[in-house]
Amino acid sequence: MTATTAEPIAKSKFSAVDLLLVIMSFIWGINFSVIKGALIDFSPLSFNAVRFSSASLILLSFLWLRERNLGIKKKHLGYFIMLGLIGNTAYQLFFINGISFTTATNSSLIIATTPIFIVLFSAALHVEKITSRIVQGVILSFAGIVMIILGSGKPLSFTEQSWIGDLLTIANPICWGSYTVLSKPMLKEYSPLKLTAITMAIGTVPLILVATPSLSTENWTAISINSWLSLAFSAVFAISIGYVAWYIGVNRIGTSRTALYENLVTVFAVASAWILLSENMTAIQIVGAALVFVSLYMARRNNGKQPKNA
Repeated sequence: MTATTAEPIAKSKFSAVDLLLVIMSFIWGINFSVIKGALIDFSPLSFNAVRFSSASLILLSFLWLRERNLGIKKKHLGYFIMLGLIGNTAYQLFFINGISFTTATNSSLIIATTPIFIVLFSAALHVEKITSRIVQGVILSFAGIVMIILGSGKPLSFTEQSWIGDLLTIANPICWGSYTVLSKPMLKEYSPLKLTAITMAIGTVPLILVATPSLSTENWTAISINSWLSLAFSAVFAISIGYVAWYIGVNRIGTSRTALYENLVTVFAVASAWILLSENMTAIQIVGAALVFVSLYMARRNNGKQPKNA
């Protein structure tokens, strides 16, 4: 079953797709605190392998129930393999190894460049037209994230060790940006659900292979119920539902506008840490969060032009 092309949603209105992306950002935001708790018991590689395996099975099952077809065109197989390796395997491995060498502050700031890479890739590959309002929104959003991160009082680190982690971490926005932009043409052929399910299943296989030593030595009986529940939340909501929501956004409102919701994740992550982990939230962080919301409003206002293929 191929995806039908949806009518573009009016860019001046906050739509159901925007609400879905806000919910996605909220889930991804609190997912940081959830994962932090789960990794007390799980090794990172084992955690990733189990949650992506679970998410793949969930999505493939739902895809079969909804479309009764798990197949893709033979000519697209190589393309799907490429997307799976970039958006799932490479992204996750770079993230896990990068964060182990650098600070959370450095990695948060680097990952906040994701919308910038998506806009650059979209323009370079002519996937969609980038308007001045989108560029302004991306700049304002990044400025808001900088305020949120620096407002935490945690310093940036530029030691020799952090540079290694920084270089590994910067591969994350590059991978996610290219995965998002390169996937856009496939949404003309396949539904967001099928695109997500198949590429995730493909990308999960190498994650399992890399994690095999960790899986074999993991002390499964010592893992608490809370950690298993955290893994289930991450697999069902953050990965399964979150990834599909992302591609519904890409399909309906375009890559660049959807990209701005990536930085909303940081806002919710800080807010959830404030509520769940009793971390402080400063005035400058609140102003930064406001800028992120303003950037979303700017990008969704109608400037008289429809983005190409949005």
